[in-house]
Amino acid sequence: MAIQDRRTRHGWTQEQLAQHSGLSTRTIQRIEQGNPATLESLKCLAAVFETDVSTLMQEQTMNPNPPTPTAFQTHSEQDAISYVQNLKAFHLNWIVFVFVIPCLFALNLLVSPGYLWVLIVAAAWLFGIALHAVVIFGLFKLFGAEWEQREFKKRMGQTDR
Repeated sequence: MAIQDRRTRHGWTQEQLAQHSGLSTRTIQRIEQGNPATLESLKCLAAVFETDVSTLMQEQTMNPNPPTPTAFQTHSEQDAISYVQNLKAFHLNWIVFVFVIPCLFALNLLVSPGYLWVLIVAAAWLFGIALHAVVIFGLFKLFGAEWEQREFKKRMGQTDR
């Protein structure tokens, strides 16, 4: 049984559950939206609902609801969030490259100095970073929004007028 079901069965609002459990209302909202609860939050909720933490943990893993965007987020806000997350992944990619490749180069020189296999690894990784940059920064608009709209209209039998 989900936290929301337990709360409504007791006839409580989210604010009342927050007050009884000592958690914030926002934490209750996040848990009910499907975000994972911390162990401390589960302990507080288990005490309020007079059950054990393992039961709540099991219920949480059995009913994994992915967090959904709130009704207050516009499509452009969701796109912006997605872009920022992808940009973060891109930056982490090249930062890890900068730290890992020198370590691999040192390992290469220690293990087999006659064959620089690290150059193959670095070239492949750099190729991946370049592709990631193309996708993130839209250097080639080959499959951009305009293409998607054209293909959709073509598939639906519509023509541009």
